Amino acid sequence: MTTENKTNINWFPGHMQKATREIENRIKIVDVIIELLDARAPLSSRNNALFKITKDKKRLLILTKADLADEKITNKWVDYFSSLGYLVMCANLNETKLIDKLTTKINILGQEKHEKEKRRGMKPQPIRTMIIGIPNVGKSTLINRIAKRNAASVQNTPGHTKSQQWIKVGNSFDLLDTPGILQANYEDKNYAINLALIGSIKETILPLDDLGDILLDYLKENYLEYVKTRFKIEFNANENNYSVFTKIALKRGLLQKGEPDVSKAKAVLLKEFKEGLIGKISLERI
Repeated sequence: MTTENKTNINWFPGHMQKATREIENRIKIVDVIIELLDARAPLSSRNNALFKITKDKKRLLILTKADLADEKITNKWVDYFSSLGYLVMCANLNETKLIDKLTTKINILGQEKHEKEKRRGMKPQPIRTMIIGIPNVGKSTLINRIAKRNAASVQNTPGHTKSQQWIKVGNSFDLLDTPGILQANYEDKNYAINLALIGSIKETILPLDDLGDILLDYLKENYLEYVKTRFKIEFNANENNYSVFTKIALKRGLLQKGEPDVSKAKAVLLKEFKEGLIGKISLERI
């Protein structure tokens, strides 16, 4: 999704700055990075500062919330990232076989490490992985899935702070969790808009009415029939947004003093997009 406006938006709380430093300090003990990107907006949901810190490590890219994204577009993103040399997997974080798939990918990336250990006469050690991602990209859900399945935390790594929490994933790999961290700022407002739409930053960063209009403009251009079907209304791509939101408000009974409440209609559109109720929609195309 693109708009003409560009600005510099900052939202870097102190705890995120501290967490970024901690990741930089810990990266030396990690074998593999698991980077989570939202399949609906893979570029916007990448923290480029964290990528630079971790770029020299083997990497598994997981496109999360793929069940909410346009499958054809997601497949193109998979091809794109694969062409850059990354191991990529799409994930519905609630799918049954998720942890098995993850373990298989991690073992592929850790194969070289295990071969070196065998040549040295060592018993292959668990692959040390670090999971990174911005807020609301699905990191907590994945961690909870892993923790419930394995129900064990690894002891704090010797020589490192007690705040480091490792989770042992069978005999295959140990996982180091990190907080969700946003990039310090974005010069391109389009990234900020996408992050607000997918729920990674508060909508209050940008005016709610503006977000509603931006989303509707994008949906009219790319997913017109989805909107018409979801809200059971008729309109064309050239119809002005106020008219469309008025129809949504009337259809849903969103009234203020007997008049259609356009602001509430915008809030409903934003909420139902996030929940995937309008359809499988991608905000970034390739």
